[in-house]
Amino acid sequence: MEDMFITPIQPWDRIGAVGSVGSVTGTGSAASASKSVKGQEGVSAFKSIFEEAINNVRETDQNLAKNQYLLATGQIEDPHTVGIAASHAQLSMDLLAALRTKALEAYNEIMRLSS
Repeated sequence: MEDMFITPIQPWDRIGAVGSVGSVTGTGSAASASKSVKGQEGVSAFKSIFEEAINNVRETDQNLAKNQYLLATGQIEDPHTVGIAASHAQLSMDLLAALRTKALEAYNEIMRLSS
């Protein structure tokens, strides 16, 4: 077959059984592929998501402040980079706010289910 830009859809028998992720990834069994994150692993994964989002907000805010300073002092060659940095800072803040909102919604849902 010639090289095609779009890969044709594979029939199900070539892909493998639905739900047996292990056979697709080569791990061996579906039981090992469906391992859930529990205990401290779950806490650290949840914590790392928020730490990464907070660090991203800090970095983009520092980058924006640096670009604004360079623009104000006339040391920047491309003034459009300030607008791009402002957009990055705004997007990272919006992402952090959305993560916080979803986490609070999930917490409230769990509290409502337990009562």
